[in-house]
Amino acid sequence: MAHHPHEPRDERHTPGQGHASGATHGDGQGHSHSQGHGHGHDTDIDWAEMAPHLEAQAELFTPLYERALSWLGREVTEPGLIVDVGSGPGVVSCLFAETFSGARVTAVDGSAPLLERARQRADRLGYGDRFDTLAGELPDVLAELDYPADLLWAGRSLHHLGDQRAALAAFAERLAPGGTLAIMEGGLPARFLPRDLGFGRPGLEARLDALQEEWFARMRADLPGCVEEAEDWAALLGAAGLKHTRTRSFLLDLPAPASSRARAYVAASLSRLRDVFGDTLGSDDRAVLDRLLDPQDEAGVHRRADVFVLAAHTVHTAVKPVQ
Repeated sequence: MAHHPHEPRDERHTPGQGHASGATHGDGQGHSHSQGHGHGHDTDIDWAEMAPHLEAQAELFTPLYERALSWLGREVTEPGLIVDVGSGPGVVSCLFAETFSGARVTAVDGSAPLLERARQRADRLGYGDRFDTLAGELPDVLAELDYPADLLWAGRSLHHLGDQRAALAAFAERLAPGGTLAIMEGGLPARFLPRDLGFGRPGLEARLDALQEEWFARMRADLPGCVEEAEDWAALLGAAGLKHTRTRSFLLDLPAPASSRARAYVAASLSRLRDVFGDTLGSDDRAVLDRLLDPQDEAGVHRRADVFVLAAHTVHTAVKPVQ
């Protein structure tokens, strides 16, 4: 998968989804509402406030995650401990518990409120007896794990750490010999609407992508200890001492006409973009977004028949050599 801007309107790169001191939330998460409404410069996030959206988004993307975890199940043999780095409210953590029924799962995140939601979710689904949480700043908090992981998953959380190369080395250090590190980074831009909406200038989503590219660069630059790094994930995994790198992409294809849940996700995503980039967009594009977000407008996403959700995420894996 490519890199950051190619996952713009889902969990990790929606504007207003930057970093929050010590918090790093990957899949099953979504992102937070920007505090810099209309400007797109503020990359801090209230993750607890975002929890319902993060859960709703991860639940909508569950088919994609299920396919990714099914693939991992063929790559990893009966893991004893799975660590979900940047777990957020634990939607994907619980999918790991479901997929790998013999494993313990530890959800790791910088937000205690999100981890409490993860714990409640695991208890509700019947996984509580083999589900743990660990709160603290990544990657240092991983030193508190009781024993090495057989599978360590970082789903769209790595790019919230300033020094990604150092973070991968820290992740690799917490793997058991023969253990697998899996990171979900990059992908293709999410798409919700046809290029020509029938009003306004065609290509709105492509223009929003360009704004999000710039936003992501600012978010990365604002991270403590930020180090610019070419996003060659196979090379970075190799530099962390891991072997046998593999890459595979997974598709979420929810065709038109969209379900009410998918429409709600599309509306929430476009609403955040309208908030963040309202002063940056041209007046014509702002007017188009306003129509798209009007629940009473037949041309809006709540009513039009051609709304869909199409996204692709990529998983990169590597294995720690057995000494």
